[in-house]
Amino acid sequence: MTRTVLAYEAPDISALARTLHGRLATLDHVPGHVELLNILARAAGFRNFQHLRADREARRQIDAPPPPPPPPADHARCAKALRLYDAQGRLARWPKKRNQQELCLWVLWSRLPAGETFPEKTMNELVNRQHLFGDHALLRRELIEIGLFRRTVDGREYSRVEQAPPPELGVLLALLRGRAASPA
Repeated sequence: MTRTVLAYEAPDISALARTLHGRLATLDHVPGHVELLNILARAAGFRNFQHLRADREARRQIDAPPPPPPPPADHARCAKALRLYDAQGRLARWPKKRNQQELCLWVLWSRLPAGETFPEKTMNELVNRQHLFGDHALLRRELIEIGLFRRTVDGREYSRVEQAPPPELGVLLALLRGRAASPA
């Protein structure tokens, strides 16, 4: 088990020395490790060592830099991918470029049930509802290859792998919904 290093500081060293002297003078034995940690923590103004540790962890989290913002969505990529879908939002043709293929697979991933395990037949039916070019095996294999789905070794059961999607997914899904909602 790794040990967390905690910096120890006291606002007034004189008060610290007086508190330590007073506490140690009341003891009729040499304090053990944990008892000494608690004495030091109380001398620095904490209830006990756990309180000191929690305070330091909270300060570390507050002082930690915020995570970097996600990269902005590539709207040109989304516009190109939008051309691959029909008016009902089904994938009309499989793109040639890998960049577009992956975005189309993310759309398919978002439309398949999360938190469920289902047989291959159900997987094929779900995938077939989302495309028009008749190659559910290609889509199923690609979903697994890029890590959006997992399957058992025998290929009988499939389940979605939950992960953070690229920023383009939200943009493309909004464009697809807007197209479906607008009158033809």
